[in-house]
Amino acid sequence: MDRRHFIQSAALGIAASTISPTIAMAGNKEQGHEAKLGAGGLFYTKDAPGRWSEKVAGHLPSIEVVPAAEGVRVKVLTGHEMRGYQHYIVKHMLLNEHFEFIAEKLFDPMKDLVPMSEFSLGNYSGRVNVVSMCNKHDVWLNHIDI
Repeated sequence: MDRRHFIQSAALGIAASTISPTIAMAGNKEQGHEAKLGAGGLFYTKDAPGRWSEKVAGHLPSIEVVPAAEGVRVKVLTGHEMRGYQHYIVKHMLLNEHFEFIAEKLFDPMKDLVPMSEFSLGNYSGRVNVVSMCNKHDVWLNHIDI
């Protein structure tokens, strides 16, 4: 092996050994990281609040399914105060059972007094994963089956 390939291989090995433990530890309960690993990232849930165990009530999105003339409507509410840009819910997002994007509602903390959103899903059936994102306390996941 020539010197150039040796240096490239060593650099790649160092990078991999630095990144791999970080990814592996993200879901490690022994390290206090009890968040659920989902497709695309890290979510906190009611059963796995991780370091935010005292923040569940104000961050876990509540979901209501409402029959409507045009099909199914989903109402989402996060029981969280909106304190301007200091502390607020950034958005609600709906994902299907494969964690693929369905819809989202972005909040303006200077105008939206309550983090509440409503989505029309037509004839959709199956699991809907609902994400609520706080600017300080990360991303929270709940779900409902329609």
